[in-house]
Amino acid sequence: MHRRDLLRAAGAAALSLPAITRRAAAQGGAKTLRFVPSGDLPNLDPIWGTAYQVRNAALLIWDTLYGVDSQLRPQRQMVGHEEVSPDGLAWTFRLRPGLVFHDGQPVRAQDAVASLRRWAARDVMGQKIAEVQQELKALDDRSFRWTLKRPFPKMLYALAKSNTPCTYVMPERIAATDPFKIIGEYIGSGPMRLVTGEWQQGAKLVFERFERYQPRPEPASWLAGGKRMRVERIEWLIMPDGATAAGALQAGEVDWLETPLPDLLPMLERNRDIRTGIANDLGAVSGIRLNHLLPPFDDVRVRRALLTAVNQDDYLSAIVGNDPEMRRPMNGFFTPGTPLYTEAGGEVLRQGGDLEKARAMLRETGYDGRPIAVMIAQDSYASKASGEVAADMFRKIGLNVDAIAIDFATVQSRRVNKRTPPEQGGWHSFQVSHAGTDCINPAAYLGLRANGEKAWFGWPDSPAVEAGISEWYASATLEEEKAIAARINAAALADVVFVPTGFFLAKQAWRREVQGVVTAPVPVFWDVTKSA
Repeated sequence: MHRRDLLRAAGAAALSLPAITRRAAAQGGAKTLRFVPSGDLPNLDPIWGTAYQVRNAALLIWDTLYGVDSQLRPQRQMVGHEEVSPDGLAWTFRLRPGLVFHDGQPVRAQDAVASLRRWAARDVMGQKIAEVQQELKALDDRSFRWTLKRPFPKMLYALAKSNTPCTYVMPERIAATDPFKIIGEYIGSGPMRLVTGEWQQGAKLVFERFERYQPRPEPASWLAGGKRMRVERIEWLIMPDGATAAGALQAGEVDWLETPLPDLLPMLERNRDIRTGIANDLGAVSGIRLNHLLPPFDDVRVRRALLTAVNQDDYLSAIVGNDPEMRRPMNGFFTPGTPLYTEAGGEVLRQGGDLEKARAMLRETGYDGRPIAVMIAQDSYASKASGEVAADMFRKIGLNVDAIAIDFATVQSRRVNKRTPPEQGGWHSFQVSHAGTDCINPAAYLGLRANGEKAWFGWPDSPAVEAGISEWYASATLEEEKAIAARINAAALADVVFVPTGFFLAKQAWRREVQGVVTAPVPVFWDVTKSA
């Protein structure tokens, strides 16, 4: 849809909403909150993958051992007390009393241990802990101990962070599932339970309040504190078309949009019944993810040609327009405005895109003209907008582009293919947006890892980046962290772990009868109320 058609379409959308929103409106009221997430969920296993939509839904179903608060400090959540030995090698944790799963069974230390083992197999910080692990075992039904070979000072941050995957606690039988296979049972420990009978893939998820959930006594703060559910039912309504979603919000048929189309925000903000606000003050870091295992992007010279060609202004304009308050170019990988932000090695990005030089660089590599499979998610506004810019840039420097228009769920399922040729379901490139909260340091930064086939999708291999990350874990002061971050940044640009395309902020929108919506790295549903 062209930009000039969006406003007209949104107005019409309110008159022609899908049947699902009409049914949702009939079921609405002060006890039901109707939420439109940024996209569909490919599954509901929060450990198997890294999709933010899955993470956000999982935070309703499963509670976590710790949670990060609005000051990025780790706080106890399911854990009631922890002790660390003087040498830093033994961490002993004790669960809060009275914790119960949705099937009525008590939460035990054995469940936490099994959940941590599955988490550590997939999480970047969990993998770091596993490297120094001596033993992880339950001591009794409420206590467990993690014994290490070497100290791991950032243990509590690892257990509390908001980036995917989090330390969700599942029943032992479910947590025993191979971490590389998707679970098929959704018994959680969190404040809401999934109503499996109403789950319609691509259309709707329903959560109901779990009455036996015991929130912590502290006030809620991001993923920490007391998760008190003020509504009885939350419906996630999947609406790939942004104009339809905006029309539904105006008509009162949904209550909250996670990511309204930027083009439609002025119209929504003129509506006295609608409120808008920044979703996350730390914004998002956008980029082009490349498959380092397939030609031609297995050649660092080709990746450097792309880095030379990038004009971040093109991408940011496509995603959020020209409002300087909502965007910022970034000559590196860490979140702008945070302590570790650095532009070391970023001269190529500061040049603003040199297509002629990039074309010459590509010719020198001997690129053979093979088609480049560029996956572009059509139901994610930022991915679609920036994907089209990327495909155009690829063509301009001489790459033979095969633009693959698919939905985001298909991107997520297809991107796991490593060396599979594109004609057999493989890929060369897709767009990524990492939450700025995840990019403040190397520990939380899934997309920065460059440990080859153990890395995130794209599987970059940069020993210099990995050495820097290991140094960061051992750092003792902020000044040391800054110096290490500069080295990591320069190495990641030299090896082109991925192509940074800028930093942007996004807004959310909700009906005025909804109260308690906050700015956070995830949609926070606890303490949200809705008047009739």
